[in-house]
Amino acid sequence: MTEIRLTNTKTRKKEVFAPIDPNNVRMYVCGPTVYDRAHIGNARPVIVFDVLFRLLRHVYGDDHVTYVRNFTDVDDKINAEAQRRKDAGDPRTLEELIRERTDETIRWYHDDMGALGNLTPSAEPRATEYIGQMIAMISDLIAKGHAYEKEGHVLFRVRSYEAYGKLSGRSVDDMIAGARVEVAPFKEDPMDFVLWKPSTDDLPGWESPWGRGRPGWHIECSAMSHELLGQSFDIHGGGIDLQFPHHENEIAQSMCSHPEAEFARVWMHNEMLQVEGKKMSKSLGNFFTVRDLLEGNWSGGWKVPGEVIRFVYLGTHYSKPMDWTDEKAHQAEATLRKWRAMTNEVRPTANPASSVVEAIADDVNTAGAIAALHALAASGDAAGLKASAALLGLLGDEQGAWAVSEGPDAAVSALIEELLQARLNARKAKDFARADALRDGFAAAGVVVKDTPQGVEWEIAKGFDLSKLEALR
Repeated sequence: MTEIRLTNTKTRKKEVFAPIDPNNVRMYVCGPTVYDRAHIGNARPVIVFDVLFRLLRHVYGDDHVTYVRNFTDVDDKINAEAQRRKDAGDPRTLEELIRERTDETIRWYHDDMGALGNLTPSAEPRATEYIGQMIAMISDLIAKGHAYEKEGHVLFRVRSYEAYGKLSGRSVDDMIAGARVEVAPFKEDPMDFVLWKPSTDDLPGWESPWGRGRPGWHIECSAMSHELLGQSFDIHGGGIDLQFPHHENEIAQSMCSHPEAEFARVWMHNEMLQVEGKKMSKSLGNFFTVRDLLEGNWSGGWKVPGEVIRFVYLGTHYSKPMDWTDEKAHQAEATLRKWRAMTNEVRPTANPASSVVEAIADDVNTAGAIAALHALAASGDAAGLKASAALLGLLGDEQGAWAVSEGPDAAVSALIEELLQARLNARKAKDFARADALRDGFAAAGVVVKDTPQGVEWEIAKGFDLSKLEALR
């Protein structure tokens, strides 16, 4: 069996992965708060953990992996949008408007993440459907002395959990000194965080032992992961921005509620995303949603196919900051067009190449796996390339419409390869006039040719002219 090694944030070491139950490998990943379109940073953990999901299914079997990714559908931003619609004259109740907004946003999310080639998780729980479980866990924490009620709020006593801060490597006192904490008269300690808060009549709410209210953010994932995966499960993932306080608070809640369990055995965090070397920000004009890229409503000005977006993301290891650039997207498009032409109507091998599997098994090294795919392409192994790319969510038949409709078809690709061979033959025969004419002809036709140590690479540029290319024969 393939040995999987994963870097565990909790231990800060790369460890051999050993599931609690090989017949039911369990993974939980924090999902989106569904108030608007997913931006391109939101897509990174989805792609990272989709690849891990594919690897786990490959190693342990499709029916032996459970992947849970939640939806947070109770949030102040969601409430504000529903209230805006109500203020605009919509006669429906606030609860109905909130449900409409979250249903709409979840549908957008599925459409956008699906366009990037991601599999659907085994379960996608909505927070509002697990309020009862949250209330039960909060009641248990109060009974055990880890939480307290004050002025309609229920708060978690952070100092009641001695290991608080170990995931992020901070002490409670350092956190108070260096972090922004909500100052409230009902808190026993500045670091205590909200498990339940009261709701006014103009906000959604549920009846509880502490009055009508709604849950705090952190309790959601603890309650849902416990309900769907049990007291202990294998992997918990998310973006590095969630490490503190969200994941730190999840651990505290869950471990105090179930001290005999492990909660999550392995913690994994992906780094953040930049755009053209800068932090993504609306003020800088470099803030894009996934839909913006798909529809061409971004600074690059062209419609980026979902498979191309995915390829760019896979080119950087999840533990490193990723830089989205127009150049990377064009390079990814050119590579995928070439690979699709090579694998068109080719039956994949029964199994992916060991070089690709081993790269992904080594801490989800997608950049290494991409390099292995390049090697398969260079060797002419089209069947192996197609099978191996599938493990990364690439070159699937259902994803290829963009390449067929907009890119060079098989005939164009074959013509380019024919002319490249003619250029090589001219060079060998020292017919430099012919070689130079082909070089200049490629440029005039809109075909960019690059000679690299690994071989010749080419891509179709804007303004491609097939007639000029055909004239080079």
